Amino acid sequence: MRRLSFPRRGRLVALAMAMPLVAVGAVAVTVVPASAATSASVSVNAGQLLAKIPATGVGTNVAVYDGAMNSSASAGLLNTGGFRVVRYPGGSYSDGYHWQTNTMQGGGYVAPNTDFDSFMGTVKSAGAQAIITANYGSGTPQEAAAWVQYANVTKGYGVKYWEIGNEVYGNGEYGASWEIDTHTSHSATTYANNLLQYVSAMKAVDPTIKIGAVLTTPGSWPDAIVGSGDSMDWNHTVLSIAGPKIDFVIVHHYPNSTGEANLLGKPQAEIPGMANTLHSLINQYTGSNAPNVGIAVTEANANAYKDTAPNGLFAPDEYLTWMEHGAFNLDWWDMRNGTDCSAVTTVDGATDYNDGGMISSGASCEPPAQTPFPPYYGTEMITKLGSAGDSLVQTSSSTSLISAHAVKRADGDVDVMLINKDPNNAATVSLSYSGFTPSSATPTVYSYLKNATAIGSAAAGSAGSQTVPAYSIVVVQLHPGGGGSPSPSASSSSSPSSSPSASPSSSPSASASPTGGTGSGTCKVSYVKNEWQGGMTANLTVTNTGGASVNGWTLGFTFPGDTRVTNAWNANVTQNGSAVTAANLSYDATIPPGGNVSFGFQGTWTGNDANPSAFTLNGASCALG
Repeated sequence: MRRLSFPRRGRLVALAMAMPLVAVGAVAVTVVPASAATSASVSVNAGQLLAKIPATGVGTNVAVYDGAMNSSASAGLLNTGGFRVVRYPGGSYSDGYHWQTNTMQGGGYVAPNTDFDSFMGTVKSAGAQAIITANYGSGTPQEAAAWVQYANVTKGYGVKYWEIGNEVYGNGEYGASWEIDTHTSHSATTYANNLLQYVSAMKAVDPTIKIGAVLTTPGSWPDAIVGSGDSMDWNHTVLSIAGPKIDFVIVHHYPNSTGEANLLGKPQAEIPGMANTLHSLINQYTGSNAPNVGIAVTEANANAYKDTAPNGLFAPDEYLTWMEHGAFNLDWWDMRNGTDCSAVTTVDGATDYNDGGMISSGASCEPPAQTPFPPYYGTEMITKLGSAGDSLVQTSSSTSLISAHAVKRADGDVDVMLINKDPNNAATVSLSYSGFTPSSATPTVYSYLKNATAIGSAAAGSAGSQTVPAYSIVVVQLHPGGGGSPSPSASSSSSPSSSPSASPSSSPSASASPTGGTGSGTCKVSYVKNEWQGGMTANLTVTNTGGASVNGWTLGFTFPGDTRVTNAWNANVTQNGSAVTAANLSYDATIPPGGNVSFGFQGTWTGNDANPSAFTLNGASCALG
């Protein structure tokens, strides 16, 4: 039976405390092999396309009971982590939430400053887009249509994706009641017929929106159960009635596991079969529109080891496997979740707080608020693998202990992610390629190591052989043969945003290679930005190109026009007129040879700005030591 874990859905926890900014970036960490190693082989077929990375592929959830949802740190955390979609207003809260009054049915807690406009401000600042869950449980088609009217006509936010209800099948129809549903009938037939009314009312306002139907997850409770008032199970009933009118189907994936190894095998064990079933249902019931009907996994997480190494490995495997099997979106539950501190345990030498969030909410037993947990870093590793529009290609591994994913980028590069699921032994992985001939230069390798608090990078191994430490993720970035030596680049590791409301653009990276002015050593700077009318975010990487480790760094550059920094992370950023200076914080001062640190900031500008590009590194100078 499907587990019913309420802390993830609608937990009545006040998370409105002030939340200080904590590091999300990375000092360089070299890839160090463990003392023992196993052998594995991975083949990459760069000519075998599985799917394009969707701009909406990597998402997360936020909830209106999270008082820090729209804090100054949130946009930076979302952007750095590569989250290009944010789902609102929060799981099962969605079926009791009334957007016009920012209130919850029955008086449930809603934190201040979590209203729709505040949420959209954060989404725009992050260079992301929204998925909205309309209130089915206690709402009406007219309330949902008014939301579309306000969002897309009145405010021009351009919200494209809309769900009708959350886990509606949890309304008591099958004996379990966690979802609010005030309709007199809770059957799948009732939901499907009401769904048609929502589609009609909402698309009358904006016919360009996409509307999704809630399905049960294939193979999980209550799939295959026929409820009272229906002649078929939920999925067949809903799609037989509403299939021709919907644009995507919605499932959630919270795999139950019997241990760490069992959890880490779930993406390969469960997702292909679930996806095949969903594609079959779509083909059966949506007619000629089937090729246009998508799959969205709007909630996913593990049921154990939530804040420790196993979940850090599980997260990117979950995202990428679903995308490889045709899902256009997966949203982690959730960005901040909180915990009651009653189930704190130790897993693989690290503390598991039983917090389903990507980052700490600052509960009394937890690290400081905004501290990322392993799933955050694991997901961020996807930004090192590929960007929206790049091709996910076929891979195979000789052992279930190594998961492999590969991307052929638009510029011809091929990047490979290797996930070592062995908690004790490093793996020596032999890599072979078809449809691609890699350069003989030493590749850049990004790494997220067991229980680490940062992502590192170094030139390591070769295109044909990599050592992957125990319980770690590495991404190997490869140029085609004849190309130059690869180097870390913010542009090669960031996903372009897709935000109809903000219409941000992602610029190519720019770099400067000056000698340290007031310090010693040499450095290179690269950046990528997202920009919209009146606002922007930028993520920068400072690389130590010298031969010795340095302690301390600064970066200076100038803004055009009236651009102003409003928020920064992982650096102390000050501004005097158009001159901006960024300097290290205590935890990211040291940069080893060939290593780098990353930081970012938000900014604003007006139409009086003489240069609407808002930010360049012209005249930049960096100093090390």
